[in-house]
This record gives sequence, structure tokens and C-alpha cells, in this order.
Amino acid sequence: MDKSWMHSDRRSKAYEFGVEAFLNFAVENLLTTTHIRCPCVKCVNLKVFGVGIIRDHVYFNGIDQSYKNWTFHGEPWEATTNASRNVEDGHSRYSFVSEEIDMDDNDFGDFGDFGSDPYEFANVIGDGDQPVYPGCRKYTKLSALVKLYNLKAKHGMSDVCFTELLILQGDLLPEGNTIPTSMYEAKKTLCALGLSYEKMHACPNDCILYRKEYEDSTNCPTCGISRWK
Repeated sequence: MDKSWMHSDRRSKAYEFGVEAFLNFAVENLLTTTHIRCPCVKCVNLKVFGVGIIRDHVYFNGIDQSYKNWTFHGEPWEATTNASRNVEDGHSRYSFVSEEIDMDDNDFGDFGDFGSDPYEFANVIGDGDQPVYPGCRKYTKLSALVKLYNLKAKHGMSDVCFTELLILQGDLLPEGNTIPTSMYEAKKTLCALGLSYEKMHACPNDCILYRKEYEDSTNCPTCGISRWK
């Protein structure tokens, strides 16, 4: 099916015809007109609405242009070579991400819980294989994003500050770079992987983190200083 309309001006006839073709396709394949996932840039297939509301959302908000394979709307999964390889190698990549954000495998649970949808996971990992900018061999889109998000979590950076950092990074890097341009885009990628971060108490002398066996401790077992003072 032609999906070029997704990149067209929302005021154009091409976009209008494309939206109607998409909705008709979804209704015919899902056999429902009441509960369809909304692919607009705000809902990103996480919310369900009637066809009329989805039509409004896709016009007002725009369609999520990264939604290239309409698996939530009846289109069969088309596994690319990269996606297939990445699903098979998913556990190793999962280990890389967990190590990068300074957590161990147990903090994420089983690999099977690594996202709500395995196809979405494969899409994200496949997309993450792209170099952070054309010709870059050191970082991929995913590895760069994980490192940046790790800095946000480590230093308590606000969402607004992180968005501005992403925008600046995008401006500094060569044209065609794959750095997300907002906190929303970064979260969308990391949520597809089932990742988040959690703030933890730390010893004022940086001896330990109050987690795991120290979760309920009130004093540092190394230096003895109070957790609360």
C-alpha cells in the first residue's frame, strides 16, 4: 500500500485521500469501527478511539511518520533482515542497555517483559541500528540516546532541559543526524524497550545507593552516616 501520503502536507488532497484509505484499511482488517488504535503523533497507538476521533487526531496532530508497518491496524508484520537479526540478538542488546544505565538484568525482569509488543521492540531496535549521523562508526541512534538519557537521570535534568540539550545536539551534529528532537521522541523509543529510570537515595559520601539489600537501611554500612542527614 502506498504510504507516501504520510509525509504530505496535511492540507493536501494526497493527505486527505491517504487518511481515508488508511481508515478504510483498518476497519476492513480489524472488522471494527469503534475501537481502533490512534496513530497520531500524540497517541502513538497507545489509545483507542472511534474512527471519527482518529480522523480528527490525524489531521490536527499529524500521523506518526515512524509508523511504517501498520501492524496495529491489520497489516501483516514484514520482518526485515535487520529486524530479524535484532530480535534474535535482542538479549545481548538488552544487556548493553542495562549496563549503560548502570543497572543489572534483574532490574528489568525477564527479557519477555522488555516491551508491550515484540514487533514494536523489533522496529525500535532496527531503527536504532542507524548511525547517529552519516558516516559515524562509534555511536548508533540507540546507543547515543541511552547515553544521553543516562546523563539526564544521573544529574536530575528536567524534561525541558533535556529537550533543549537534544535540540542543541542535533544542531551541532552533521545534517541527517538521528538524534531525537524532544523528550517525547526519546521517551517513545525508551518506552518501547520497556525502560525507565528510578531516583534513589545515595550516601552523602557516595559510598552506596540505598537499593536492593540497603533499600530499608537508615545508615550507610560503610561510613555510618545517616541516610537522612
